[in-house]
Amino acid sequence: MASLQDADLTLKLSASESQRRILAAQRRLLALRLQLGGLIGGGELGPPLSIMFEGWDASGKGGSIRRLVSPLDPRHVRVTQFGAPSADERRHHFLHRFSAAMPGWGGMSVLDRSWYGRVLVERVEGLASEQEWRRAYPQIVQWEVGLATEGAAIVKLWLEISEDEQLRRFRARERDPLKRWKLTGEDWRNLSRRADYEVAVEEMLGSTDHPAAPWHVVAAESKRYARVRVLELVIDAIEDSLHQLGREPVDIAASL
Repeated sequence: MASLQDADLTLKLSASESQRRILAAQRRLLALRLQLGGLIGGGELGPPLSIMFEGWDASGKGGSIRRLVSPLDPRHVRVTQFGAPSADERRHHFLHRFSAAMPGWGGMSVLDRSWYGRVLVERVEGLASEQEWRRAYPQIVQWEVGLATEGAAIVKLWLEISEDEQLRRFRARERDPLKRWKLTGEDWRNLSRRADYEVAVEEMLGSTDHPAAPWHVVAAESKRYARVRVLELVIDAIEDSLHQLGREPVDIAASL
């Protein structure tokens, strides 16, 4: 069962090693993405691919997403950011607003935050009742199992950093006029309630880690390490999904 304790926050990479592995992983990811889209290889569409980013504020989700999608043709991937639901969205089941972001066969989506807001921020901030967030666990698992049964590959990432590192990044943003906009009063309030969020995160990981869509807790104390780890986890997930279909992941190197 996934846990925050899975993350070894001492892991780090040098700038040169990180750059080397990022470039290699981006090239591999591009080839696999083209294969999923039926543009190289046998021409068959690959499974829908959804990559979900959750994690602490300032844990590096944005930087990891940029490295993930930058080598890809923007026509072949959709990045969607989710915040608090609107008044109209609150009239529907909490999963309803995420349906449009789910890709079809051959498609790829990246979600910056996701339906896990129901059992994280909505739970901690009292925006959902205890009855609502508790029943969300089995509903989420059923939703993900249903998507996976129809062929979807779901990659769930939690980016983990220490409280000290989170505070250091907040203060760095505060000093940078080009990044200060990222820091809000809500971020500081969330930091003050980190212990409550840790309880919610651990329960979320324990209740929604399942074979069809397992959690990956990424050590993100080092941004260089986290960016490489995210790319390599996504590559592994794509290759596994292709193997499950009885297809061999394309080997670009062999054709050079």
